[in-house]
Amino acid sequence: MTAITDFTVKNADGTATSLEPHRGKVLLIVNTASKCGFTPQYDGLEALHRDYAERGFEVLAFPCNQFGGQEPGDAAEIANFCTLTYDVTFPVFAKIDVNGSDADPLFERLKSDAPGVLGSKAIKWNFTKFLVGRDGAVVDRYAPTTKPEDIRKDIEKLL
Repeated sequence: MTAITDFTVKNADGTATSLEPHRGKVLLIVNTASKCGFTPQYDGLEALHRDYAERGFEVLAFPCNQFGGQEPGDAAEIANFCTLTYDVTFPVFAKIDVNGSDADPLFERLKSDAPGVLGSKAIKWNFTKFLVGRDGAVVDRYAPTTKPEDIRKDIEKLL
């Protein structure tokens, strides 16, 4: 089975990019939104990213507008918001769908490898998080209500 880092995604500017440069790292992949009640989690995600980057950890953010229209902006607006409001230094990729017929293949794989409550595959809301080990395999899935700080011990086990 292919590793998560074998996928190609789109950068914020719409150009295709491989996740290969992230191979061998522990990843936290998150669908994000700028106008969500969970948006302040950007602070916690950035704290994890800064605390563990030197040890081989990265947060990868994928904006999504499928939940309550809470990510209405274009790539430039999203980037400005993340930088100016939360001083985000981790990669923020192009806006995607995480559910439905147009769901990004990366998220189809994440959902398949780490189903939600009662085996459900659909992502229920913004800030669903997937922890990926150095081998590119999905380790766990976390609900939007799970604060980034609460994932710290699981990240440390993988580092």
